[in-house]
Formats: sequence, structure tokens, C-alpha cells
Amino acid sequence: MKIKFITKLDEIKELTEQERFKLKEVVKTFLFYANEYYLSLIDWNNPADPIKQVIIPHPGELEEHGSLDPSNEKDYTIFPGLQHKYRTTAVFLISNNCFGFCRYCFRKRIFKKEHIEVLQDLSEALNYVKNHKEITNILLTGGDALALSTSKLENIIKQLRKIEHIQIIRLGTRALSYYPHRVINDPSLLEILKKYSTDGKKIYVMTHFVHPKEITPLAIQAINQLLKAGVILTNQAPLLNGINDDPEILAELFRKLSFIGVPPYYIFQCRPAVGNKPYTVPLEKGYEIFEQAKAKVSGLAKRARFVMSHASGKIEIVGKTKEHVYFKYLQAANDADYGRFLVFKRNPNAYWFDHYNEMVAAHP
Repeated sequence: MKIKFITKLDEIKELTEQERFKLKEVVKTFLFYANEYYLSLIDWNNPADPIKQVIIPHPGELEEHGSLDPSNEKDYTIFPGLQHKYRTTAVFLISNNCFGFCRYCFRKRIFKKEHIEVLQDLSEALNYVKNHKEITNILLTGGDALALSTSKLENIIKQLRKIEHIQIIRLGTRALSYYPHRVINDPSLLEILKKYSTDGKKIYVMTHFVHPKEITPLAIQAINQLLKAGVILTNQAPLLNGINDDPEILAELFRKLSFIGVPPYYIFQCRPAVGNKPYTVPLEKGYEIFEQAKAKVSGLAKRARFVMSHASGKIEIVGKTKEHVYFKYLQAANDADYGRFLVFKRNPNAYWFDHYNEMVAAHP
């Protein structure tokens, strides 16, 4: 089945002329990209439909907010397309294409012509990894790892499997939610995943479902094919205003994912990227939503952690009291910060770690 990809709002007949007019300036500033399959999930009779919020531009994207590189990825870029922020993990940006453009994308910069950050020289990246034996994990992402052709993807995976100390290869993708046909219609993709996801060295597919409506029969079919190919799946998603910032919705997402063999991994605080203002939820409110959702599900469905991908590391929000909020570094750019526990005075208006100024304690 061939799916049409859509790059102009004029192609979406369900949008009114008034809506198109309101969004004219937004699409001049930020990319719009969708496909027929994902648009078919929208209930056009519901103005607040969550799938519509994910893919259709919002006038609030033009509000002044954040930066193009909210996690300072440039500071950890060895050369274009290779990042090494955490000791055991390297990131290869192998694609600047996706199957749809998330309005809340934190890497909007890579879709701009003046920003060339996608990996150009695979051999250079492989040599870097070979010379850094502390690296055991490689994350292939972009953009979307599965937006790369199967032959090019196989070449990368094949070369990485020749490096003895690389144990885990992760593929970051939104294909299962945006375009499950990518998996269903390409047996050769499943063959290479089965070949290189070995008994001792697994390939992980990091899915990106943000709402239960995305878990369709086609998505489940694609997931089952990946599981049969020996791939490990796990899901990560941001907490998003108007999309999944409701304990019932988030709990349903956790439940459905656990039922189909895709355990929740991370729920991210929406990064303060340019254009993301309409999608952000205050951090402490987000923590409450997250905990209320976990209270509604079984143990296998409550494995997610609520985190921020901050410039200094991956920071988990672990609790709050009437006066304080508690953080812990799960990953850190500076080895000395690993496991560091931080206590700050609460700030209900905070959207990011940088909005906390009054530290009460830090351990160790």
C-alpha cells in the first residue's frame, strides 16, 4: 500500500480557510510534513484532537521561547553527525528525514538548510568509536533512523557489529506511530534486524508513541514483526500539553504499551526548543500527572522515569514535597555528577532545570 506524504496545508481538505490563514506564518518558519495514514487518525470533529495537535501547526509556535539547541548538543558534537556526551554511549545522527514532523521537535535545527549536522563520513565515526573502547552503546537517530534506506542502514549496522566492544545498537524511530508500513512492507528490513540482533548483542528499537490513538492495529502488526525478528522494543515520549498531559490518557498509553510488549522507558519533560511553547507543561505539574498515571497501572506498565535531557545530563524528577523538589542525575556529561541527588525549593512556574535557583542540598 502506497501512502502519500503531504507538505502543504492546502492538501488537507479538512482544514478550513480560516485555519490555513492563521497558520500561514507558522509554516513559513517551521517545516510541515505529514502523511495520509497519520492524518487518518484525526477526529476532525474534535478541535482538540490529540493527533491533530501533534501534526498540525499551532499559532503559538511563533511565541518567543527557548533555543534551537536546548540541550547544547553542539558542546558534545565531535564532528557533524557524531555526539559523545555520556561515557558509554555515542549518538550517530544518520538522517535528517522523518515520516512526519512533530510540532514539538527539539531538533528543528537539522531541518534547516543552513544546519548540516547529519553524519557525512561513516568511516570517521567508526574510527572514533573504535578508539573509544568505553563506548558500548550506539544510538542511530536523526531525524528518524528508519527514514534511511534499508541498504544504507544495513551498512551502518554491519560495520558497527565488527567493533567488538559495541554491545547495543539502538534505532530511534517514530515510524511505528507515523508510518508502520515502513516495517510491514519491507521484509528486507526485518531480515537485517534478525541477522544483527544476536543472542549476545541485541538491537533495540526506541519507539515514540505519545498517545494511545497511535497504537493502531497496523502499529501492533509492525511491532509484532519486530519482536519476531529478535528486536527489543521500548518506548520514550515527551509529556505534551493538550496531547498526553492527563493521568488517564498517560496511564492508558502505559497500559497499552505494556500489553503489546513495548515497556515504557522515559517520559521526557518537553525541551525548551524554539516553537515549543504551546506543548510545554510546568515541571512540577508534569510530575504530578506522571505519578498519578503510574498509580493507575501494574508494575510492568510503570517502569517509565520522568526525566529532562538537560545540557549537563539526564536528570530524573524523583519527588516533591510541599516545599521542595528532588532531582537525580541518571546520566551525566561530567562523570562526577553520576547519581548526584539535588534538592531545590519548589517553583511551580518552572519548565526546565535552569528555572530552579534556590538549592537546598546536593549529595554526594
